[in-house]
Amino acid sequence: MRIDADSIDDYVAKLPDDRAEAVDALLRTHREHLPAGFGEGLEYGMPTFFVPHEQYPAGYHCDPARPLPFISIGNQKNHIGLYHMGLYAAPDLLSWFEAEWPKHVPTKLDMGKSCIRFKRVDRIPYDLIAELAEKMTVDEWIGVYERVVKR
Repeated sequence: MRIDADSIDDYVAKLPDDRAEAVDALLRTHREHLPAGFGEGLEYGMPTFFVPHEQYPAGYHCDPARPLPFISIGNQKNHIGLYHMGLYAAPDLLSWFEAEWPKHVPTKLDMGKSCIRFKRVDRIPYDLIAELAEKMTVDEWIGVYERVVKR
């Protein structure tokens, strides 16, 4: 679901109240827990945390003019999507997350390759998301990206 927005604040302001609160809380969680060095902005129509060109001049291989994306948060028709590229590219991180999920949430994990789908905003495990955010530094993400994704 594309939201025509000029900034992250504008994006959040255009969401329904319950979704705005959840997306804002996810953004705050990442701002507080991501290791230093990640930038943030609207990329691909969603709030995104990325590796700035100053840190990784090559940018994203699909579009080198864009910074290397890491985590995006998007409002979709039936869920809020948390797109974490580290989960897609680092099997150990994915295994850890899948093992931790049931310790925090009573429902089954609903996930695609990199997308965690939150269908109920009252069941978003912010403490688990905070821990996940802390698990990979900018340099670690660049290394994983170059080994696994970019090839």
